[in-house]
Amino acid sequence: MKPRSDSNVRKLTRSGAGRSMGVIIPIDIIRALGWRERQKVRVVQKGSKVVIEDWKG
Repeated sequence: MKPRSDSNVRKLTRSGAGRSMGVIIPIDIIRALGWRERQKVRVVQKGSKVVIEDWKG
């Protein structure tokens, strides 16, 4: 079993033709946000952080 401090540590994985990277978001976070499969999200860089938020189109 992983130590508690590492429970949300994830690795980046290459996607498609190698021009994108992906990260798996833990299901408990997805459920807490009420997000669904194939929902559109917005990805924004803020300084040294990446913010993923619901896309309001």
